[in-house]
Amino acid sequence: MTLLALNKPFGTICQFSPHETRASLADWVKVPGVYPAGRLDSDSEGLLLLTDDGTLQARIAEPRHKLVKRYWAQVEGAPTEQHLEALARGVDLGDYVTRPCRAGFVEPGQALWDRTPPIRYRAAIPTTWIELSITEGKNRQVRRMTAAVGFPTLRLVRVGVGALDIFSLGLQPGESIGLSPRAPWDGVT
Repeated sequence: MTLLALNKPFGTICQFSPHETRASLADWVKVPGVYPAGRLDSDSEGLLLLTDDGTLQARIAEPRHKLVKRYWAQVEGAPTEQHLEALARGVDLGDYVTRPCRAGFVEPGQALWDRTPPIRYRAAIPTTWIELSITEGKNRQVRRMTAAVGFPTLRLVRVGVGALDIFSLGLQPGESIGLSPRAPWDGVT
């Protein structure tokens, strides 16, 4: 059984087959037979787990297992504690209401790598970093949640899956590392 952690770069699509205009996972991962356990949109970056074991893949990706995924979102504007409380309670996105989650402010400091290309900078509009810990991971969920409370996401980085943290793994964009599939991180073995 193989389990890899990849720091998926911005602009990379979560598939191994080639794409005409974007990098794919094949550009970064040379281990045959592994597939992503969950997805990150091409405009999102950060921790992506890949495995060749279907059972492990399902336990990581499927919301029914409630494995926490942590995201840092740089949002446009200056949300308040009340906005974070609204996110934490669950947000009505029209087609579904998100599960309750954890939401808080975060200061990335030097921990976070520079993005290529950088996000747009507008002097008159502040940005704020928030951390959301969710157990669902539906299509573009974090982006939709922040937009629903009035703060569109400019940059989205998955920083953790279960007890795994991208910073403790020491991965720069495009780097991957093999993990023990027997590691006791949040019960996923």
